[in-house]
Amino acid sequence: MSILGFLLSSGTLGPTDARMAREKPRLPRGSISGYSSGVRESDGIEALTAAIGRYNEAWNSQDLDAIVAMHAPDMVFANHTAGESASGEEVRGHIAKIFESWPDMKFETRRLYVREGVVTQEWTATATHSNTLRRGELEAPPSGEAISWDGVDVIPFEDGLIKRKDVYSDSVSILRQVGLLD
Repeated sequence: MSILGFLLSSGTLGPTDARMAREKPRLPRGSISGYSSGVRESDGIEALTAAIGRYNEAWNSQDLDAIVAMHAPDMVFANHTAGESASGEEVRGHIAKIFESWPDMKFETRRLYVREGVVTQEWTATATHSNTLRRGELEAPPSGEAISWDGVDVIPFEDGLIKRKDVYSDSVSILRQVGLLD
């Protein structure tokens, strides 16, 4: 006898309880527990897996046009660790400055989590310290050394376009490798 059968026969559960126990649980609309109502195909797991592949390729080839083409017009780029943020048309210039600072920067995805409407990825960046690095009043002249650092991006999509890119990276590692921290 199943547990449900036992609970029914013992009088612990009534007929309504049994029917509800057999039904697939449904979460209310808008629940933060993961229920998604009306997710468009362009924001589905398969579409976002392909999109993040193209986006990462564009970053690794430093193709600003391809990167910006994947952004929603009101996209927000926020590097929370560095305290930097840009939105809308400012994002292009912000990313261009990143590429100027690190002309050979490449990213390798360590872990990729794709869900309806959002991608989260853990990555390792590598680049040559070929330009002066400034952080506030601190300045590190180019060393010519290869450095690497880890980070995480949280990237929500809407209608197949990137709405935000929230970056959390190990800036302390960068500062240590360029000699600004012990």
